[in-house]
Parts: sequence; C-alpha cells; structure tokens
Amino acid sequence: MALRIDNLCIDASDPRVLGEWWAELLGWKVADAGEDEFSIQSPDDGRELLFCRVPERKGVKNRLHLDLRPDDQAAEVARAEKMGARRVDVGQGEQTWVVLADPEGNEFCILSPL
Repeated sequence: MALRIDNLCIDASDPRVLGEWWAELLGWKVADAGEDEFSIQSPDDGRELLFCRVPERKGVKNRLHLDLRPDDQAAEVARAEKMGARRVDVGQGEQTWVVLADPEGNEFCILSPL
C-alpha cells in the first residue's frame, strides 16, 4: 500500500494557542507556526499534529480523539487539569480511562498505564 498517515488535523479557533497547549502536554516541539496552521512534532518519531483555523466553535462530541498512555495516570490527569483541561462525560460510564477536554473542548482520553 502506498498511503500513510502524515498528520492528524485538529480544528481550532486559535491554532497557535491550542497547538502550544498540546505541545506542552505531550512534550513535543513546534514544527511550523503560521497564521492559520500550527503544527507540533514528536521528538521521538516525527509524528505531527496540525492545528487548523476554523471559524466555528466545536459543537458536538469528536468523532476521532487521542488516547494517551501515561506512566502515571493520576499524575498526568492532574497535570492536564492544572493546564486547563476539564473532565467530560461522553457517556463512557465507569471506566479505567479518564475523558478530558482541551481548552477548546476537544475530547481526549488518558488511559491507565500498561
């Protein structure tokens, strides 16, 4: 097969602010900083998240989200919340993972350690 995923694009009202937030959370570096697009890159393998400016605000639950695997779930959830993430209920019920939303409301999960 000749296709591979290059970026995961995330809609944002302010790509720079949201991209910098995710870079801090993940420990990634800024790859490209434009007016309407802002990308961050994993220092380990070069994967990228691309934040793209859109005029509308997020309205409903994401159809695609990130699952993050920590060494210490409680510590990473607390750190994300301190940075401005908030816990959200998307109908997950009682689970081993924690569902959070970034400052623009995009859901993501912090899983339990392996």
